[in-house]
Amino acid sequence: MVTLDLILLDPHEAQIRSLLTQGAESERSAYMLFGIANIETDPWTKMSRLRLVSHKFDKIGGDALDSASGRHVTWQTDGFIRLLNDAKTAGLVPALVHTHPKGKAKFSEQDDRNEAELARTALLKGMPGLISILIAGNGSISARIWTQTDKFVDIGRILHSGPRLRISGLKGSPEAFLDRQVRLFGKEASRQVSGFRCGIAGGGATGSALLPLLLRLGVDEAVQFDKDVVDETNLNRLHGARRSDVDAKMPKTSIHTRTVLESGLGMTLVSVNAWAGHPATWDALKACDVVFCCTDDHAGRLLLNRFARFYGIPVIDVGLAMQRRTDTAYDLFARVSTLVPGHPCLLCGDYVDPRHAREEALRRNDSDAYQRLKEEAYVLGEGDPSPAVVTFTTEAATMAVNEWLAGVTGLAGADGMLPTRMRRFHARDERRPLVESRIGCPCCYQAETLGRADVQPFLEMVS
Repeated sequence: MVTLDLILLDPHEAQIRSLLTQGAESERSAYMLFGIANIETDPWTKMSRLRLVSHKFDKIGGDALDSASGRHVTWQTDGFIRLLNDAKTAGLVPALVHTHPKGKAKFSEQDDRNEAELARTALLKGMPGLISILIAGNGSISARIWTQTDKFVDIGRILHSGPRLRISGLKGSPEAFLDRQVRLFGKEASRQVSGFRCGIAGGGATGSALLPLLLRLGVDEAVQFDKDVVDETNLNRLHGARRSDVDAKMPKTSIHTRTVLESGLGMTLVSVNAWAGHPATWDALKACDVVFCCTDDHAGRLLLNRFARFYGIPVIDVGLAMQRRTDTAYDLFARVSTLVPGHPCLLCGDYVDPRHAREEALRRNDSDAYQRLKEEAYVLGEGDPSPAVVTFTTEAATMAVNEWLAGVTGLAGADGMLPTRMRRFHARDERRPLVESRIGCPCCYQAETLGRADVQPFLEMVS
């Protein structure tokens, strides 16, 4: 059995909601295209899963609109045939959108009849299905997909992805141990926090601090990616690590699994023994609702930067820089950047170096070739290990989680998450760098990659 959910990106949802205003008291409609994220094995259920990611929106109006009232809308079908052709050419799923300005987000019997006919046409043209999205006058949204001419499947779970984050269709009540949190955020916001499936790329200093925060917030499902074993130099900053773990050459992921199990708080933590971006991590990454990037390498950051664009899954990137300038002067920085539609990417902020990324990938995947290039001075080399202090790495992790909470709960206002926050520990202040997407950026300025989801090769990245 394949489970099904949908990711609705903020710019596309805004266009859907605009139909209510444009139509006033009359119904309006639009076409959409959705990318396909096939997950062969979900990390938590071990079952197949399908995610549909909003990719393109096209309003039906002008001469194409035949008639509309508060209870119906009709349009010419030429555009629908073009939609099906575009979907088939690009390997996407077509979708219909319409409004119920005076009703509820519940499909009517007339909707059933009309959509069944359109679904028949779509299926005859080789489509995997036809998605239907309905928005009511109160702003609530329902979605379903026609997989047969006489059968549809309701899509109950929708991840709304942007500076504000929300999951439609969550059920259940917050656990009793979250009582003090519920008193602040309320039951619904706490249900939202628990319902997010969280990925953590990196199990080092920042990742080891971030995981217990998610655990204590009540997150039910998490997955962590790392391939390192603990060594003695990790003991000054790796939460949960013991000296006996060094002697046993314990994988960092095993230490974190132990932390979660010993807590008894109900989190299901899955560990993937690979660097984020390795093919072994693709399914688990695509299954997440948010990914915290706690890796200190450029290769992982560059991949997750592009991943957020293709799959619409928010990535919250954490960066630290520490150096001693003199005996009494330091530069100590922590940065949190949120990669969601509308925010500039890490390339635009100069927070990732493609050359370093290329060299790191080569070192991991072909150490002999890396060594030859290093000897020939074609690579920069590793250099000395970076300084690290547990208080600063822990505070950076807290910054990242609090930014996510701002997106989920609105604790910092209706705008949700900021694009970037920079904390200077040595100056005891915080700044919000003004970073804008660069014209021609290979990530931000490629409309065809937003919500594109699965392509070959993965993320259109060639080794």
